[in-house]
Amino acid sequence: MSNRRPGGKPGKGNSHKGKSDGPRRSESRGEGRPGKSGGRSRAGQSKNRPPTGSQRGTTPMRDKPSHARPTRRRPLGGDQIEGRQAVRELLLAGNRRAREIVMAADMETAPILEEILELANEDRIPIRELSKAKFDAFARTESSQGVVALAPPLLEHDLETFVKPRNGIPPFLLVVDGVTDPGNLGSLLRIAECAGVTGVILARHRAVHITPTVTKTAAGAIEHLPITQVTGIPSAIGQLNDLGVWTVGLDMGGDSSVFDLRVATDPVALVLGAEGRGISRLARERCEVVATIPLAGNIDSLNVAAAGAVACFEVVRRRQELGDPQ
Repeated sequence: MSNRRPGGKPGKGNSHKGKSDGPRRSESRGEGRPGKSGGRSRAGQSKNRPPTGSQRGTTPMRDKPSHARPTRRRPLGGDQIEGRQAVRELLLAGNRRAREIVMAADMETAPILEEILELANEDRIPIRELSKAKFDAFARTESSQGVVALAPPLLEHDLETFVKPRNGIPPFLLVVDGVTDPGNLGSLLRIAECAGVTGVILARHRAVHITPTVTKTAAGAIEHLPITQVTGIPSAIGQLNDLGVWTVGLDMGGDSSVFDLRVATDPVALVLGAEGRGISRLARERCEVVATIPLAGNIDSLNVAAAGAVACFEVVRRRQELGDPQ
């Protein structure tokens, strides 16, 4: 199928409607994450290669004058981290220092709990123990696994920094248009981090933010993913187009199959829509390609996290297949 600009063609606004459990690695930081230390494969050439930034008329980025004040980075949330995997990853990543670790009393010993205690002691982070009743009242999720960390909030990144290569890797972005379920967003963030996504763009309004449930479900992914929030997703997509990013919307009424996309060395952004309605009409119109996931069963959609997993790892597969090292 051809990958043509949708140009406002009407389509069914439904997102393809995942989540995995268990720690991703043990003592070694790289264990269980293939390609993390050796590099992931990226990009290549093919017949459906998207036009380059210069062919799309990319607007050059202007350097800020030397006297300009740095942009204030807004907090995104994520200051209460719950769940053993998420807390361990917070301590391992070291991107923000936990202020305190709160644990439920009388828990059975487990290797991950011992590791959390060891990491907290190494960094001289206070550890507070609460009775089970008091801990349950303190925690904000239903399955905190007896461990909560308090830390400074995440800070948003500037959208223009997202389009710059990181360590020579072309940007691979995820744009989330109005997801409201914290479990879905947390799963998407975990999937994105595992797939090597270099930046996530969230809606500031009428969408879930980085809540304790999101951090718990993301299982530590938020410690590694640059995230920003924007007032308008359609405007952000337009800005990405201007900056040379190939924007691909995922919608069940798409013009082509996600498996027919040819991901080249250009920056790419996958746009996922909200539960039920999918990507908004304006966002759909501004995507350069709208693709669908072919379904063979009787149910006509996947949830957004499952669809995100399929699309993200199709990008990964294509880039590895084309053999350009990440």
